[in-house]
Amino acid sequence: MTPTYAPTGRQRRIYVPAPAESVPLAPPQPQDPPIYRDLMRTWADRGRTLPGRHDPEWVRLAAPPAGLSQFGGPRDPLGGGR
Repeated sequence: MTPTYAPTGRQRRIYVPAPAESVPLAPPQPQDPPIYRDLMRTWADRGRTLPGRHDPEWVRLAAPPAGLSQFGGPRDPLGGGR
């Protein structure tokens, strides 16, 4: 840090940031221990749902019921009118 002086005689300090260092890379993700890989393999062999994998049964259960129109207007619950 080098002090500099303004023309009015007041002291002014200039801060120069240190040079940026390279950002360290994130360490590689550790692999699952063998016991978990074996468990996942066993579940997959039995057709069970696995974390982070597509689940067709959930997609089927979460889908809207067939026959309901997405853009249909409200129906009269008493059956009168329209």
